[in-house]
Amino acid sequence: MAETAPNPEEKPAAAAKPEAAAKPAPKAAPKAAAKPKEPKKPLVDNGDGTVTDPNSGLMWKKSDAWLDTQKYYTWPGHVEYVEGVNKEKFAGYTDWRIPSKAEAATLFDKTLENFDKNGTKFCVDPIFEVGGAATTWITECTEEKIVRFDFKIGNDMAYPPTEIWSSMRLVRKPEAPAEEKSEAEEKPAAEEAKPPAEPAPASA
Repeated sequence: MAETAPNPEEKPAAAAKPEAAAKPAPKAAPKAAAKPKEPKKPLVDNGDGTVTDPNSGLMWKKSDAWLDTQKYYTWPGHVEYVEGVNKEKFAGYTDWRIPSKAEAATLFDKTLENFDKNGTKFCVDPIFEVGGAATTWITECTEEKIVRFDFKIGNDMAYPPTEIWSSMRLVRKPEAPAEEKSEAEEKPAAEEAKPPAEPAPASA
């Protein structure tokens, strides 16, 4: 049987292309290492019945209302204690007040132990006098919404407007030292006193 001659117009079949190698998935950029948390600085006993917190800048009365007077106060009655402390210029200051919720929360630390008059543990630095109360009135309290901060749980507790009693931990925010204050005030004044810069002469 005669062989058929190849058709010159027929193109040879194209060789199958090898499959493209799968591209490796791009590597995720390494995450920046989180900065380690700076440890809290310890509270400072000032030796005059006050404690300074270098972390918040707040100054606290070392003893609470219960230790000072052996009694608790209703919300309307708390003013009596605060006014008494300021009238006697405790530690030389007259701006003592009850804390806000955020300020009270700066004292709460689960790793620390203090004990109330009944020996019940609450989470406040033992640099404060032992035997006080685990609660304080806070500024968020009103006659319609009775609120106090509880150092056993680290949060505020709301109550119906009835005769609820609590102790108080008083606080104050010291002003910046006079030197720092005057420097801060002098800086903008000095800047204002500077004469305006003269424009550069135009080139010929």
